[in-house]
Amino acid sequence: EGKLEKKLRMFVKPTVLIIDEMGYLKLDPNSAHYLFQVIARRYEHAPIILTSNKSFGEWGEIVGDSVLATAMLDRLLHHSIIFNLKGESYRLREKRLQQEKQKDQ
Repeated sequence: EGKLEKKLRMFVKPTVLIIDEMGYLKLDPNSAHYLFQVIARRYEHAPIILTSNKSFGEWGEIVGDSVLATAMLDRLLHHSIIFNLKGESYRLREKRLQQEKQKDQ
């Protein structure tokens, strides 16, 4: 019926694709395969902005296949700029500051 191809085009078509919180949930084999298809089709054609709190070494666990993870990372990292942010989460910092203010009152 071409439904899968339409769905894939939906993710390939945008000027910029943003994938937020990669690794928050592990992918089932079909989802990992479809994500690879999107990444491969966008590779060298359109940018992807991806956020994750997982290291590249953990991607095999996320997608359930270390070979597939390597292929994804190979395409994602080839022309990439990586921002590695370390430190306290701003959400946790705000929560801590609120708690400290309440204690002072």
